[in-house]
Amino acid sequence: MKSIFLIFLSFFTLGFYAQTGVVKGKIIDKQSEKPISGAVIMLVGNDEKQTTSDEEGNFKLSEIPLGRQSISISLTGYESTSVSDLDITTGKDNLLTVQLTEQFNSLDEVVITSASNKAKAINKMAIVSTKQFSPEEVTRFSGGRSDVARLVSNFAGVSTGDDSRNDIVVRGNSPSGMLWRIEGMPVPNPNHFATLGTTGGPVSALNPNLLANSDFMTSAFPAEYGNAIAGVFDLGFRKGNPDEYEYMISAGAYPGLEFMAEGPLGKKGGSFVASARYGFVGVTGLAGTDAQPNYSDISFNVDFGKSKLGNFSIFGIYGTSDIDFLGKDIDKEDPFAAQDEDGYVTSLFGSIGLKHNLSIGSNSSLKTIIGYSNSGNTYKNDRYYDFGTPAENKLRFSDIDNTENRMTFSTLFNSKLSKKTTIRAGLLLENYSLKADMQTRDRQDDADGDDYADLVQIVDIDGNYNIVQPFAQGQFRLTEKLTFNAGIHGQYFSINEQFVFEPRTALSYAFNPSNSINFGYGLHHQSVPAPILFLNEFVNGNPVQANRNLDLVQSQHYVLGYDVRFSKKWRGKVEVYYQDISKAGVESFPGSYSTLTEGADFGYSIDKTSLVSKGKGHNQGIEFTVEKFFSEGYYTLFTTSLFESKYKGSDGIERNSPFNNGYVVNLLGGKEFKIGKARKNVFSIDTKFTTAGGRYYTPVDLQASNDAGYEIRDDTNAFSKQYDSYLRLDVKFGIKFNSKKKKRFHQFYIDLQNVTNHTNIFTKEYNRLTNSINQKDQIGFSPDFGYKFQF
Repeated sequence: MKSIFLIFLSFFTLGFYAQTGVVKGKIIDKQSEKPISGAVIMLVGNDEKQTTSDEEGNFKLSEIPLGRQSISISLTGYESTSVSDLDITTGKDNLLTVQLTEQFNSLDEVVITSASNKAKAINKMAIVSTKQFSPEEVTRFSGGRSDVARLVSNFAGVSTGDDSRNDIVVRGNSPSGMLWRIEGMPVPNPNHFATLGTTGGPVSALNPNLLANSDFMTSAFPAEYGNAIAGVFDLGFRKGNPDEYEYMISAGAYPGLEFMAEGPLGKKGGSFVASARYGFVGVTGLAGTDAQPNYSDISFNVDFGKSKLGNFSIFGIYGTSDIDFLGKDIDKEDPFAAQDEDGYVTSLFGSIGLKHNLSIGSNSSLKTIIGYSNSGNTYKNDRYYDFGTPAENKLRFSDIDNTENRMTFSTLFNSKLSKKTTIRAGLLLENYSLKADMQTRDRQDDADGDDYADLVQIVDIDGNYNIVQPFAQGQFRLTEKLTFNAGIHGQYFSINEQFVFEPRTALSYAFNPSNSINFGYGLHHQSVPAPILFLNEFVNGNPVQANRNLDLVQSQHYVLGYDVRFSKKWRGKVEVYYQDISKAGVESFPGSYSTLTEGADFGYSIDKTSLVSKGKGHNQGIEFTVEKFFSEGYYTLFTTSLFESKYKGSDGIERNSPFNNGYVVNLLGGKEFKIGKARKNVFSIDTKFTTAGGRYYTPVDLQASNDAGYEIRDDTNAFSKQYDSYLRLDVKFGIKFNSKKKKRFHQFYIDLQNVTNHTNIFTKEYNRLTNSINQKDQIGFSPDFGYKFQF
């Protein structure tokens, strides 16, 4: 063992010589989104290492020293900016898109330096409650499992559902309030083992190696975003290397085995990037269940380059997953299955889009996307009645088959009228084709007298509906310090023929380059999740979709924020918010139920029919962020959220929502150490500490459950109990090394998750086999690992 360790150590401490890397990309005007020529790109700390952007905005800096580097970008008449935390390696070129903002006053002798390129949102219309993140952060932070959804749980105001799922809870909202977009196109739930109406899952199908820097929004979204009341994931796919072919092979416990290729395409500056992954977490024993999960996905982005007709590109993602829960192989403590059941789960997700960018004049452009998405899931469940006795009898207990097809057309016109005024307007059309079938014996009567609950079809859908969303917005730089954004979003929902107008506005005032204050307001609406909207109720023996005419849920967002830059690399932020929610679905008689409590599990309630749009709720809180961007070999991020999430059912009683944790605290940090004789390799340590208040839950009514034979919750005391606080510590070790002579790069890591083996509660539920209430816990200590080879 000692000799193996010495060989391993010497492998990483070999002497290296003149290794260098490459930084290249495009400089664009942030307002007009047009390329900028003549910008000066310079390596920070080496004035001699510089270049300028060409007529198409392209630039290339070669022979960049390995390790963490920064570049600055400047041009007369524009605010200078910088891009830091560039990880220069021998295995892959760094590809960037840098946005420059034109100076308010074009005085050559005045030099204005904006914040780091990463300190602002990519979408220029988003100036409140928005965080830009990089794909490198997805893989860097400890405990992230290469999952973009788990990354944002480190941000202020955000928490994930639990260790087994990546549902995103934003400021106390249900995860079902999230909007996912890829390249500007709304997409269904992009997770493996996803189910209809949900927005999260156990494993992400989004490959961070194909992502570009993207935006995550938590409140008062700009007018181009609709049909969401909680948060927005606005993700972009990066372009491939336009100059040379590059490849990557990697393996990780959660993302699985991956192969990626990219390179130039055609003679017009086109490129491609594509990746395929196959998961094997079940083989490692880290799945959190005794069953064997299988999943795989592919992602791609093909850019055909510039032509007389504009720029065309095609992007897509497709993933499949399945798992069999066989009762004879399941431990009684398994959180996802029972010993007297066999369950068979499949799911798929796919989206493909054709994007066209057309330049109109010198300051305007038109972006159009035609897309298709498909998602589906099946669940077949067999139950062994009289389990473990001579009379044991297996019957089909549930049979679910859901398929959603979505056709999308969107167009966005952007025009920079002047350095002070930019306008955007567009239209989004979505046509949904939904086929859903659900049969179950759960909570059903024995009408045929065979001593078993009847297998009843409670969902039967085969139809189409449309959502139409026009919008218009503008950004007005009133003074050098004061920026005002305003817009209006419209939404038409064909099921109930409801049309709403939603005003959006945001204001930002910079006292000086280091201090600014901002305010945002937005009115937002969202349709009730499909599994609730199309649930069958039997009237005189006939199935009726009694919820389909529910109104769009309405939400008003108010947010006030203050940003401060302590120094060049340190940033602080405080935001105070209030969210008022109305028109949620509640029962027509006095009760505690609300659709605001749904969305954080694999399924929805199956007995909530004849709902009315009279439910209310509110979320309020304050958030703190202190962040040091990566420099001098280390970074740190501290976020704290103190909040309250309440709702009212039809009985008018204000209750805790299930997402009312009360507080969330995250502390992350990491340090890199240069190793080897030439100091070209890196050993890294990253750590994350998280604690949060426990989720509120509805206690089980044990007597009623025993009488009925299935779990019944005490709805008169809905969400009156709280689980113990959540606590977890993760520590990650990594090592990177560069090839001595060739374009090759290796990276290893091991991520020790929940190193203290702290027991966090998963659920307390009724056990029908023992007629008792059982507590099931989340995953304890769990090591994650990975390897990457780029060449």
